[in-house]
Amino acid sequence: MTAEKREPISVQIAYRLNSSGKVDTTNKTLRITTMSQIPHGNPHCPLQNNQNQIPSNPKFLKQIHDFCTTTEKPNPANWSYIIRNHLSQGSPAKALLVYTRIRRQGIYILGLLPLILKACASLSCVNRGKALHAESIKSGMNSDVLVGTSLVDMYAKCGQVFESRKVFDYMPERNVVTWNAMIGGYLRSGDKISALFLFEKMSMRTSVTWVEMIDGFARSGDTVSARRFFDQVPQELKNVVVWTVMVDGYSSNGQMEAAREVFGAMPQRNFFVWSSMISGYCKKGDVKEAKFIFDRIPVRNLVNWNSMISGYAQNGFCEEALNSFHKMQAEGFEPDEFTFVSVLSACAQSGLLDIGKDIHSMLGHRRIKLSQIVLNALVDMYAKCGDLMNARLIFEGMTERNTVCWNAMISGLAIHGQCKEALELFGRMEDSNERPDDITFISVLSACAHGGFVDEGIQIFSKMEDYGLVAGIKHFGCVVDLYGRAGRLREAYALIKRMPIKPNDMVWGAMLGACRIYMDMEMTEKVVKDISTLNSNVGSGDNSHYVLLSNIYAACDRWEKAERMRIHMISEGFEKTPACSSFVPSGT
Repeated sequence: MTAEKREPISVQIAYRLNSSGKVDTTNKTLRITTMSQIPHGNPHCPLQNNQNQIPSNPKFLKQIHDFCTTTEKPNPANWSYIIRNHLSQGSPAKALLVYTRIRRQGIYILGLLPLILKACASLSCVNRGKALHAESIKSGMNSDVLVGTSLVDMYAKCGQVFESRKVFDYMPERNVVTWNAMIGGYLRSGDKISALFLFEKMSMRTSVTWVEMIDGFARSGDTVSARRFFDQVPQELKNVVVWTVMVDGYSSNGQMEAAREVFGAMPQRNFFVWSSMISGYCKKGDVKEAKFIFDRIPVRNLVNWNSMISGYAQNGFCEEALNSFHKMQAEGFEPDEFTFVSVLSACAQSGLLDIGKDIHSMLGHRRIKLSQIVLNALVDMYAKCGDLMNARLIFEGMTERNTVCWNAMISGLAIHGQCKEALELFGRMEDSNERPDDITFISVLSACAHGGFVDEGIQIFSKMEDYGLVAGIKHFGCVVDLYGRAGRLREAYALIKRMPIKPNDMVWGAMLGACRIYMDMEMTEKVVKDISTLNSNVGSGDNSHYVLLSNIYAACDRWEKAERMRIHMISEGFEKTPACSSFVPSGT
């Protein structure tokens, strides 16, 4: 009995464009065709009766995955479906693993190239992208406009703009999506001149082209040019996305009056533009105006709630953030990972450990994916609330740690007096693939100051240059405090004198605090003279230095000078800020 001869299967994918003008491989219809007819497939294949339109259903995906892994040569559409679902769910790494499994079986499906190139772009996996590029050349698919456009986009998003342009130049055919991808690549790399050159050469532009230009120039801080492009957009192309990008450009740069003007002129508004206005006002610290905008939204979605809750948390309105979190759920909205990150931040700032633990439990009950940002937020919450054991358990259990995670754990150890452990963790961070940033050094230097590790602190401070970091005023303040706490006032003062930046309130406060501890009147007089000469902060509205000086003089029985400081404070209208504490009554 002879085997049935079948025509080779080709997978044809009809792609749509997303809002950035790139190939949207998560939103398309997949069809399977042959030169003559669709061959009869395996009757057990879940896709046998779904060849024209593939449903999105988790159970259906599992059926396909099981079928693919147990069938010797499964239908190409099954693999395509699995890969597309991984991409749509934000799991490009899983998509690459599936493709690797396909290739190991000796199967090569040309229609998967754009999908896998998208995964490479998401992961900045340029080496894998280059291998796929080589495959496309061998198969002759590199001349296909869809594959070529995906390559241009992949190289650009991986920061290889030169390679992206090479592919662009060698393409025998380009469409407007190709041009948009190349322009977007240039703008993301900060090359506005090359982007403008291509823009002016385009024979046809879409609304996406204008969006790329407006957004790209606004992200670089050039809102004047962005507005000029916005004003040039033909009326038939000026849709809600174009308006939204202009509003977001202004709000991202803190220009809220201009953002409000464009926002007010919008013929229609989408969910994103409301959120952009809320976020813009919150970044400026104007939470009241952000709440006013939020209350005006006719129909809210989860993104709007997340923007408001995040704004509250970022500005220290922790109680309001938690209240909004509960109100959002009462209105029927299910919190996502971004909601939980903001709420955990509110708990961390206010030290609400019990509520933070409840939020942690909710993550499991709601089956929220424990992504890196969620795990970072949990580490930060537990560390700041003093539950270092749980913070360390989560930290050590993470398969990947970024700088934010390391900083949260190091800072938590330093704040709660485990200075030696903070230094040991910093050493582990140096041995890892993550580079310390300026925040890391502030936390470590603070740990050295509180733990009395003077020599270690000076050595760590000198490492900043090795990492390409420039010491800021906070770093110098930590080192001054380090010297001061150890009684090395002369070295602290010498550091202040040779600082490349003007000492501020924190630096002089650390110096005067050390003078008070060690009752060094000679050094105190020097510091007072320098402060007066530099006109720095004494008389600036901060009365902490007057209080310190008065206390130093009083401790040294120089009552006349102490009284003079107090009188000066009264004449300047300064009042001692009363201390306060917060507590949560049990049972509330």
